[in-house]
Amino acid sequence: MKTSEFYFNLPKELIAQTPADKRGESRLIVLNKKTGHIEHKMITDFSEFIDEGTLIVVNNSRVRKARIFGTSLTGGKVEFLLIKQLTSMSWEAIVSKRKKQKVGKIFIFSGELKGEITTNNENEIVITFGNEVNDNWLDKYGHIPLPPYIKREDTIQDSDRYQTVYAQNTGSVAAPTAGLHFTDQILNELRKKNIKIVSVTLHVGLGTFSPVRSEIVEDHKMHSEEYEISEDTALEINKAKKEGRKILAVGTTSVRTLESAWEDSSSDGSIIAGKSSTDIYIYPGYNFKVVNQMLTNFHTPDSSLILLVSAFAGTKRIKETYDEAIKQKYRFFSYGDAMLIL
Repeated sequence: MKTSEFYFNLPKELIAQTPADKRGESRLIVLNKKTGHIEHKMITDFSEFIDEGTLIVVNNSRVRKARIFGTSLTGGKVEFLLIKQLTSMSWEAIVSKRKKQKVGKIFIFSGELKGEITTNNENEIVITFGNEVNDNWLDKYGHIPLPPYIKREDTIQDSDRYQTVYAQNTGSVAAPTAGLHFTDQILNELRKKNIKIVSVTLHVGLGTFSPVRSEIVEDHKMHSEEYEISEDTALEINKAKKEGRKILAVGTTSVRTLESAWEDSSSDGSIIAGKSSTDIYIYPGYNFKVVNQMLTNFHTPDSSLILLVSAFAGTKRIKETYDEAIKQKYRFFSYGDAMLIL
């Protein structure tokens, strides 16, 4: 398969730069993957399409305020995006103006915190701070790391709207965006219909924004992300599978987690609880083992995410639905509108 088959031309004005005025006001396109039938709805209509007994799986990862700014001793301002904590005082990071950042260079951050670049090689930057830098410090001084296609600085509004209402476990550098549409009211409507909601945790990495750069789809190498599934969640999913109930994944991160944690056995198969990491690569031809339905956003061209939804609904169906969404001026990407695939 050629990667170019998954490119589409998107008008720039359809790339959402801000969230909807209120959470829960997004539009929803509903696709029947078997028939190709499309309906235009609102996210507030979501519960109407979900059958009683369905099990919904969400990703409860919380976005870390991992974007910080330092000033060098010569006065230059540099941006750091903290990716992974190595020790209480050291972080793996991405840095702006990288070629100028030499080992031993010192920066001053908010709160009079000093940091020094201690590693700068082809694979990573490591910055070591004078004091512990944890999530408490980042919540006070850090910034929400908005995606590169949002062409503005983050605001106080983003601290709330770029998190799901059920965000709990901090560790992502990008939001599991399909869940941004949910309000407490929508979740309560689902529960009233005897629809159970369970959580997994997958910490979203920067690789989620990376395009598939290989000409051939199959040649692409996926990034790795850490996930965790509790014993209770695994039991609920395995019970739903045995009872033949539908499993709806909210977002591609939930899909990747569930499909990664499935273990085939001689008789059947089951979700395995615990912590692990995944570099699962889902593209057309993949046989889904767990997920029956999906709520997702509209994804970037030539990305592993559009390959995943194409694998789920069929490439032709996704192309037709995206064409219709563009025609109807749906908002795209992280702060955009939603798609429900049934």
